[in-house]
Amino acid sequence: MQVHDVDLRLLRVFVAIVECGGLSAAESRLNIGRSTISAHLSDLEVRLGIKLCKRGRSGFELTETGRVTYQASLELLQQCEAFTSTVASSKHELSGRVTISTIDTFVSDPRCGVARVISALKAKGDNIQFDINVCEAREVETSVANGRSLVGLGVSRHHLRGLDYYPLHNETNYLYCGKGHQLFDCTPSEITKLLETAEVITSNYMRDKEVRNDGLNYQNSATAYHDEGIAHLILSGEFIGYLPEHYASYWVDKGLFKPILPEKYSYQIPVMLISSKNSSVSPLANALIEEIKRCHSF
Repeated sequence: MQVHDVDLRLLRVFVAIVECGGLSAAESRLNIGRSTISAHLSDLEVRLGIKLCKRGRSGFELTETGRVTYQASLELLQQCEAFTSTVASSKHELSGRVTISTIDTFVSDPRCGVARVISALKAKGDNIQFDINVCEAREVETSVANGRSLVGLGVSRHHLRGLDYYPLHNETNYLYCGKGHQLFDCTPSEITKLLETAEVITSNYMRDKEVRNDGLNYQNSATAYHDEGIAHLILSGEFIGYLPEHYASYWVDKGLFKPILPEKYSYQIPVMLISSKNSSVSPLANALIEEIKRCHSF
């Protein structure tokens, strides 16, 4: 089929639906109502002549052709962005969509230079759009690998093929308890005994997985996938958990959090700039990577 502007708009809607996990969840991202989103999806299915997904009371699920179409849509939209960026660069301009995936709470790190990167790029081109996605550490990598994001800012121990990793700085994480927890006001001699039964928040988040061999009690009912969720659980006074020092300091300063044996229960993990080995073909991606490195040099 011939691809027209209307098809590109519909494909962008479809990609947003898939990435948000359904029509309702895509409303805020697309800033349009569910009925309009549903109509756009139906229009795309008619134009393509295929069924892209199953939707109803059982939830949202891609069909096999829908999964293929989603991957093809990502590639096509990425090529369109690259075309726009390349043409603009020939006129000594930067143009296109800057897509960045980042781990949560990175903005609270005083070493975070994302705001300076945005400002620097805005000064280089008025036709640059920004799209920042905050997600789990694993999703940061996959979003770069499948072309959804030009770059990622996250943590990684096991690097994926096809991606470049550039260390920005190390993030220090400590084990915290909240006010009201038995460890908060205990004596030093009581800490070791209380730690044997203290419930530690579990997560598939990379920062948490790195400390699973610390001998603590991870057999519990508390699970969180982002730092904010971990903070809620610690604030309850029922659980203990690891958080980045820069993020937890807000509650430490208020007397609501306390680090537990910081000389023993702490670890560092490198925060990385993650990019595709193929992103160098895009002038906008090159400019973005250059600014991130410059704004995070210390």
